[in-house]
Amino acid sequence: MDAKSVEDMIEASSGVHFSGFHMNGLELRNTQVGHPTTLAAEEMHKQPFVIVNQEMGDIGFDVDLVKQIKTAGLGVAGGAASGKTTVCDMIIQQLHDQRVVLVNQDSFYHDLTEEELTRVHEYNFDHPDAFDTEQLLCAMEKLRHGQAVDIPKYDFKSYKNNVFPARRVNPSDVIILEGILIFHDPRVRELMNMKLFVDTDADVRLARRIRRDTVEKGRDIGTVLDQYSKFVKPAFDDFILPTKKYADIIIPRGGDNHVAIDLIVQHISFLALSTVLYFAYSHPTIITCPMQIRGMHTLIRDSQTTKHDFVFYADRLIRLVVEHGLGHLPFTEKQVTTPTGSVYTGVDFCKRLCGVSIIRSGESMENALRACCKGIKIGKILIHREGDNGQQLIYEKLPQDILDRHVLLLDPILGTGNSAVQAISLLISKGVPESNIIFLNLISAPQGVHVVCKRFPRIKIVTSEIETGLNEDFRVVPGMGEFGDRYFGTDDDDDELVVAHTQ
Repeated sequence: MDAKSVEDMIEASSGVHFSGFHMNGLELRNTQVGHPTTLAAEEMHKQPFVIVNQEMGDIGFDVDLVKQIKTAGLGVAGGAASGKTTVCDMIIQQLHDQRVVLVNQDSFYHDLTEEELTRVHEYNFDHPDAFDTEQLLCAMEKLRHGQAVDIPKYDFKSYKNNVFPARRVNPSDVIILEGILIFHDPRVRELMNMKLFVDTDADVRLARRIRRDTVEKGRDIGTVLDQYSKFVKPAFDDFILPTKKYADIIIPRGGDNHVAIDLIVQHISFLALSTVLYFAYSHPTIITCPMQIRGMHTLIRDSQTTKHDFVFYADRLIRLVVEHGLGHLPFTEKQVTTPTGSVYTGVDFCKRLCGVSIIRSGESMENALRACCKGIKIGKILIHREGDNGQQLIYEKLPQDILDRHVLLLDPILGTGNSAVQAISLLISKGVPESNIIFLNLISAPQGVHVVCKRFPRIKIVTSEIETGLNEDFRVVPGMGEFGDRYFGTDDDDDELVVAHTQ
């Protein structure tokens, strides 16, 4: 699946004008198994990341695509002094629940040669050839695939890139690429999930440029006007304005168009939520993890975190995942009389429910389940890892009437998916309908999600974060280490059986 086909799946044609907000071939919409209400979209920022998989077809899976689609790419183009930076700043401020990085095309100017330096005033910085597009493409590809990159800092006094230390940029949920000519090269355009063109009147742009160059750069107005008429305006007409046709959204008035920016932020939030799981599986629900959850992940992933703090924050995350998993159980409407004598119409909890923990890491999730479901029955499954992929069922103790219950399967880590498949197969052999199983965990490798959902297309998985993948030892990365050892304060060297809690 190439980037264009993914983009086509996200975007649907609308071709409308609304309050100065021009949308070309893009429908701004929220998503939650179809098209949710605005309230559902607001709730996205209060819940952990959730995947609900139902009736998945036999679809191929590309791990690299996971890393690519987990990142939403936004391109912001327009003429010089059109307000691109202002628009980017406003978008970043509103995306407070996402990790956002801004990359400027200006960072990728070519170094000027000695000959070009002698006549620098004759050099056209607004021409496509002034930029090192290959270096820009390389940096963007790495960011989209979850790799940190060093972005150069171009020195406009020496016209060189190696004067200042490069800026280290880490992978993010949203990458914003801003520049006058980012839509000129089709390879760069294909990297973007959404393309914005800031359309500002030429007189306004010229006035801003005069003020900026005379005040900030100390140039005289004659030099500014000469450069504008000789290079800036012709380049805009020849190279920048023609790329306006590639924009999905055209923003008149730039940063003054608050309606447009609000709608853009809503759609970027949707893009940032979407992983390849959205496209690979028929009816997923994907809900973002806010900064509070990311902060707890930061603490439990830190190798220097003490056992006490690890347990405290792991328990908080587990409780969130359990509560969200309970929200996917069937409910029936129920009316009650309140102390004021009024009738309240609510819902009745699912009564036929049990938990099953995969020993031993899964046992860390039992207290949260008991706290949420008074008197709940909890079964146990012990699976022994044999080599890299082999699994052996060692022990199981399940409620006798489990076939009549909805089952919450508990294991903090979903890695290769082999242990989960073994456990789910056992539950199904006991008569539990596949659609009655919800698998709860803290982190999931995309490979494991695929293995489980491909084998059991009606299973539901609730997790607080999707990982980068697995390393050569089949360990989840970036991961959080051996969860059971860190949670229970043990050393796996002391265990006779190595329980596959990372599988």
